[in-house]
Amino acid sequence: MDSASDLGSGIAPGSPAFRQMQLALLCIGIATFAQLYSPQGLLPLIATDEGVSADAASLMISAATLGLAVGVIPWSYVGDAVGRRPAMLVAITLACVFAVLALVMPSFPLILVMRFFEGAMLGGVPALAVAYLSEEIRPGVSAVAAGTYVAGTTIGGLTGRIVAAPLGEWLGWQIGMLAVLAIAVAAVAVFLVTAPPARNFTPRRATVREAVGRLVGNLRSPALIVIYLQAMLTMGGFVAMYNYLGFHLSAPPYALPLWLTGLIFLAYLAGTVSSPRAGVLASRLGRKPVLIGGNLLMAGGVALTLVPSLWVIVPGVVVLTAGFFASHAVAAGWAGSSAVAGRAQSTSLYNLGYYGGSSVFGFLGGTFLAAGGWAGTVGMVLGLTAVATVLVAAVLPRN
Repeated sequence: MDSASDLGSGIAPGSPAFRQMQLALLCIGIATFAQLYSPQGLLPLIATDEGVSADAASLMISAATLGLAVGVIPWSYVGDAVGRRPAMLVAITLACVFAVLALVMPSFPLILVMRFFEGAMLGGVPALAVAYLSEEIRPGVSAVAAGTYVAGTTIGGLTGRIVAAPLGEWLGWQIGMLAVLAIAVAAVAVFLVTAPPARNFTPRRATVREAVGRLVGNLRSPALIVIYLQAMLTMGGFVAMYNYLGFHLSAPPYALPLWLTGLIFLAYLAGTVSSPRAGVLASRLGRKPVLIGGNLLMAGGVALTLVPSLWVIVPGVVVLTAGFFASHAVAAGWAGSSAVAGRAQSTSLYNLGYYGGSSVFGFLGGTFLAAGGWAGTVGMVLGLTAVATVLVAAVLPRN
């Protein structure tokens, strides 16, 4: 057996197996989130080409995130039964197949059906990635590997947006999404080659009663329910902002080309900076004040986008993104550490709220856009953030 790893201690930091694990998780994060959000920068073009409204076009995102929300809990049990690594590989491979099918469907409703199934397959990755590294990495350093996976999701989300938008404007939105899919397939190939085989995994097949018990047990905790609602409300608002910002900036008085509006997604990198810093602050000040602070920062950035100047809108997007990811980093960890039944199931419920909110409010933001313009969308997002902040302040303990 490799000296850097053994059954009792797991993979040690600095070992070749540890570096392989980091690279594998980075790539699987890239592959998943590049696919999931690749249409976001293309929504104005999709709306025009398919002859649909802005909120209907946003269903390209909502259908996939709804599928992910539906799939994340079943995949957690599949991974328990057959292993994390093989389940993730099957999930991401099937997602790539459905991604191709989405690009060749003859009608917009059929495209949405394929996007839903693509998302349902992608649900296998967030459901299993953290469990995989927690089992295989030596205790005490799993946070480092988890950070690598989160970095991959950030890079993947950014790549999907900034690659698809310019290519889609020049060659058609299908080509833009196909280019992102090619990147995802390459990342999957690297994952297949580099992901270490599981040595500490023990198959577990839960009965239906046990499976339901782990979910319902967590739902009996008021604090956990608020954490799940925090994920749903703030993620819904965050996705709505990014879904419709392109429509706002491509219309007068800005009239920016699609490739240029796509660059606004570079603000996503603010989350790469704010997430780890939020964790450090939470360890010093407590999770609750940092969570509330992140929400307030997000709300401030959202409000800044109402100012009719690109010199204010762009910094506003950076601020709201930093605030959202700071809150998300704290809440996601809290969902796992405060689980009262199955920890994996609590994380899955958090993901269910997270992506469910993305689906519902990511769509409804377009309804508010049609009714009240950009101010309508912003008003909806500020309302969601306010509700989340009040719930957190009223219910969660300071710890």
